[in-house]
Amino acid sequence: MIAKTHLHALALGASLLATPALAQSVNLYTTREPALLNPVLEAFTKDTGIKVNAVFLKDGLQERIKAEGANSPADVMLVVDVGEINAAVDAGITQPIKSAVVDKTVPAQLRGPDNNWVTLTKRARIVVVSKDRVQQDAITYEDLADPKWKGKFCIRAGQHPYNNAFFAAYLARNGAEKTEAYLKALKANVARKPGGGDRDVARDILSGQCDIAIINTYYIGLMSKATNEQKGWYDAIKPVKTTFANGGTHVNVSAAAIAKNAPNRENAVKLLEYMLAEKAQALYADGNFEFPVNPDVKESAAVKLLGAVTPDTTPLGDVAKNRKAAADLVDKVGFDN
Repeated sequence: MIAKTHLHALALGASLLATPALAQSVNLYTTREPALLNPVLEAFTKDTGIKVNAVFLKDGLQERIKAEGANSPADVMLVVDVGEINAAVDAGITQPIKSAVVDKTVPAQLRGPDNNWVTLTKRARIVVVSKDRVQQDAITYEDLADPKWKGKFCIRAGQHPYNNAFFAAYLARNGAEKTEAYLKALKANVARKPGGGDRDVARDILSGQCDIAIINTYYIGLMSKATNEQKGWYDAIKPVKTTFANGGTHVNVSAAAIAKNAPNRENAVKLLEYMLAEKAQALYADGNFEFPVNPDVKESAAVKLLGAVTPDTTPLGDVAKNRKAAADLVDKVGFDN
């Protein structure tokens, strides 16, 4: 049975195909949750008069646009992982974003090759420790391999996209030999089999099963607002400043691209520029405790809770290119076994 959301997306896509492109409309295909995006899209329409026709897809976004071919109504693609947006470029379904606003607002390492995609918000992958049992306030990713954490480290599956991107970043910085050794050392330190979700590592710190873990920052924000047992998980952990040695913090992104056959290219550029402006950045980033990419937005919810992060300068395009090799190394060392 096809999910209702997928049926809705198919029906909407069919209606877009059947309707001539309007001068004051833009068609967005996205894998983001409607509740997170709608406030920004509604503000865009109110401020610009340009209607956003949004198609919300759980998966299969690239395949959908490729199948629609030259007649695809898609103008903008918006996804939540650098690997996914880079795969869209590799599939040949994007075009360069020509915008002085994009070039000025977003650092080069947070844009795709030839400006084929752009970061809209950042999520950092950082270390949290037991508030009661660990005193330090800063750590490097490399330090997670220190034997002093043996039997005290918790992490979700190594093949999960969040960790795959992190390991790919490590690989881009250090090469295969050092990355394999790093993965073996991490595996030697785990308190339990890698698995579960990011919030589960906070639960396991509370229970005493582990003292240190790695987590996406927005989960910390969501737990801080929880009214159930997750608030207790949040109260048990302390986020620590996390960077690569001689580098910055690993970030993944929500990112957007303009479709190769966009019928409303000018409005697509306007939507991306709007989403990078201060008003939309505050709306969009705060909705999910993500970090704004616009440097002029200082007081986002994530920054207030966790402090500012300085993204590592390794280009995210290089991270995406190393994802398969990172996944192969995870299997080679039996990380998830």
